[in-house]
Amino acid sequence: MSTSQFFGLNIGYTGLQAANAALNVTGNNISNVETKGYTRQEASRVAADALRTNTSYGMAGAGVDTKSIDQIRDEYYDLKYWANNASKGIYDIKQQYYRQIEDYFTDTDDVMGFNAVFSDMFDALDEVYKSSGDDTKKAAFLSQCKSLTEYFNNMHTSLQKLQLDVNSEIQNKVDQVNSIASEIATINKQINMIEVNKVRANELRDKRNLLIDELSEIVDVHITEIPIYTTEGGSEESGIYRYIVDIAGGQNLVNSYEYSKLECVARDGNERVNQSDADGLFDIYLTGIPLNLYGGSLGGQLKGLIEMRDGNNGENFSSKGTDASGNNLVSCTDSTVIVKIDKSNPNYDFLTDMNKVTMNPKGTIVVGNVKFQYESWTFDKDPISGEYRYIFQMKPGTSEHPNNPSGLSGKDAYIGVNIDYQGIPYYMAQMNEWVRSFAQAMNKIEKQAQTAITGTTPTYAEVMFTSGSDEMKFDNYNYDTGYDGTGSSVSTLSKNYLQLTAGTFNINSSMIRDVSLFGTTADYTKGQDAQDITHLLMEVRTDKSKMTYRGCSAEEFLQCMTSDVALGASSANNFYSNFDKISKAIVAQRTSVSGVDNDEEALNLVKFQEAYNLSSKMIQVMTEIYDRLILQTGV
Repeated sequence: MSTSQFFGLNIGYTGLQAANAALNVTGNNISNVETKGYTRQEASRVAADALRTNTSYGMAGAGVDTKSIDQIRDEYYDLKYWANNASKGIYDIKQQYYRQIEDYFTDTDDVMGFNAVFSDMFDALDEVYKSSGDDTKKAAFLSQCKSLTEYFNNMHTSLQKLQLDVNSEIQNKVDQVNSIASEIATINKQINMIEVNKVRANELRDKRNLLIDELSEIVDVHITEIPIYTTEGGSEESGIYRYIVDIAGGQNLVNSYEYSKLECVARDGNERVNQSDADGLFDIYLTGIPLNLYGGSLGGQLKGLIEMRDGNNGENFSSKGTDASGNNLVSCTDSTVIVKIDKSNPNYDFLTDMNKVTMNPKGTIVVGNVKFQYESWTFDKDPISGEYRYIFQMKPGTSEHPNNPSGLSGKDAYIGVNIDYQGIPYYMAQMNEWVRSFAQAMNKIEKQAQTAITGTTPTYAEVMFTSGSDEMKFDNYNYDTGYDGTGSSVSTLSKNYLQLTAGTFNINSSMIRDVSLFGTTADYTKGQDAQDITHLLMEVRTDKSKMTYRGCSAEEFLQCMTSDVALGASSANNFYSNFDKISKAIVAQRTSVSGVDNDEEALNLVKFQEAYNLSSKMIQVMTEIYDRLILQTGV
């Protein structure tokens, strides 16, 4: 094909078109300089196919073609941003909720916390010691005891409410994920409808990337974009892409035009993990399958919320199925699961100290990855081997749901999940441990005075501290062994200190109604001035031989708690600050590539304007040539 007489005019025209397209793209960039998520665009130009001229110089350039308008975006920075955003989201949530926990454990001149209440109680006891036989002093002391129990009751209520707040936010985040997934699926279809015509849907891609940015803060994401070819096994791309979004370590959320919906399902009473957990905590399901909330692959704000709501500092009931010698630690019948506690178990101390245990009296135990419901459990110690063990009594099953663990002996067993983070359940468990230890220490001493009053073995309605508004009696409690009855076992079916929590901690109201039931001496023959019991009670405050909590004295409870809270808050703040700085650095790098720079666009504006003017000049010159050629020479 040879060039025509108007070949030069056509070359000028292609230059005019290319400059005009570049000017339009530049104008679009400038107008979107402050648009969130906008990616800078660039008109991609190539030289037009040259033409054969059948002359000595052979080929002649045919001008320029504008092939496409492309986004200037680096996927590497997107991946870095999304990964960092997921980590940042975890600590964003944690620092927010730790601020509230810090407020709960505050003890200042303006806020009366544990130290003030505890000191007032023992100051009142000191007044009893100084004023023997004065019932008004006794009444004041017992009133301060009531204030102490109310402090723990209120703390329990506050933390449970905070746990429910976290639970509600989990529901909100799930709703956000579902909304984003739905939008991404819709945009995928819109993009493919446009791009099948070999046109790049830049604005829609920006909108989708912005949604992924938002999603990556809530939960970790992994994106895969796979081209669809015109024929199976072919190499020609159709312009359509399969866009896949995976979350939580590979669980599919969006697949092209379809998306999976997350669903929050409230646990019933039999599924409560910790004794002090609020009712109705959510498990999350993805298309009917439980989402792995506790795996290391989960990230984002959802992970932060889960760890705040369920974090138990790694203290959950768990046991290997067999010991190092191959002996069964887990033995199952059709109605029981018996678990021996191996000393190599990292949670050995937690599982063998009943003041620390916070398992629900009724719940769900997993044996060999199968869930079973138990209706009670008993803890005992073999008098011969010295081994500790738990005996779980299974709930009667049905023909549809047998609830029969027989045949699973030697399989691993656990209740709840090991979450190595100090979340709300951890602080509830710490309070439960303290009130149980304190109540036992005070009741053990006061028991001696009650014996002196009645002259017989007292009933346990006469203890100082009890559980619940109905003033639970602690049946036949052996203070020396720490177990019930014979001193060899404790059961969730009996009335014991397992039932005592920060939420049920109470002062014996019969003592408040009749202060004479509060004894100050174990030997009333010495008269009212005898204060041996009062003196022993006063020692509980600082004497670790009377009560110890985490190696500290009773009065150091708040120091232990505030040190935990301060460490947790500091960690959350530091990690958030670090990830925020990294995020800003990545955003700066990302913006340097894909962001709109006013100075650069202003330069482009001048450059493409000049190119447009020159192309116009060429057309003008060619017009004059054709005028001379056609009109004046008569060709």
